[in-house]
Parts: sequence; structure tokens; C-alpha cells
Amino acid sequence: MHSVTADDVEQLITSARELIRPHRVGDRLFGDVAAVLLTDAGNSFGGVCIDTASGTGFCAEHSAIAAMVTAGEYRIAAIAAVWQDEQRQLYVLPPCGRCRELIRQVDPGNLDTVVVLGHRRQTLLRDLLPEHEWPQPQQNLSPPPNRGT
Repeated sequence: MHSVTADDVEQLITSARELIRPHRVGDRLFGDVAAVLLTDAGNSFGGVCIDTASGTGFCAEHSAIAAMVTAGEYRIAAIAAVWQDEQRQLYVLPPCGRCRELIRQVDPGNLDTVVVLGHRRQTLLRDLLPEHEWPQPQQNLSPPPNRGT
């Protein structure tokens, strides 16, 4: 397991920023959000978002995860996503719910992935996705009401 350091966090943010290359197609914007992840093996993978009108696009985290899986890795030590406004101010973005669930489903150990929320702010995926266990069956305490016809 790769132990995530403050230097790793800074490198993830810097590397993600370097991937941002916004490209407008009509009213859609491609590549304006970038993500970089660090695997347990110490390898980095990056990706950018693809925004489409038909909903077939995907987040930058999905792109980075796809690159990681293509390389045969599944365990994410840390992940960061960034966006830059028109004044080039950088924002670190939390993963959306869909991305959180994808990270979890790629490997059960990814619940311990460090999610970068800022230069000095991180949390574990399990804390962003607390209800990740499949629910237990419920015991009926009383029979259902008789709804005769």
C-alpha cells in the first residue's frame, strides 16, 4: 500500500492542472476538468472530462480510472480533480456521486482511497460514501395488514 504524503497531494494537483486543455465544440466544453490518481503501486494516471449533449460524456475521474484499468491496476491510493476558471484560478473538486461509486466498485480496498479536497484537505472515500454496504434484510416485526379484496 502506498502511503500518501503531502508531496503526493501537491503532485496530484499540479499534474492534474497540467492536463487542463479546454476545447469548445458548439455549446459543449471538453477537457476543462482534469483528474490524476496515484495507485498503490506508485503509478499515476490522468484523464479529462468529456461533456456531451446526449449524456454520454464522463467525468475526468472516469477517464483516469479507465487509463489505470487499461494498465492492469485497480487500487487507488489517492485521487485529485481540478478545474480552472477564466482567470486561471484553480479549484480542487470533490468527486461526484457517480465517480465515488465507480472508485468503490473498481476495488473494495478503494474505500480507503485518499480523496484530495484541497492543498491541505483530504478525506477517505469511505467518509464521502458512508452508506456503501448492501443493506441487511429486515425482520418483519409484525405481519403485514390483511388487505382483503
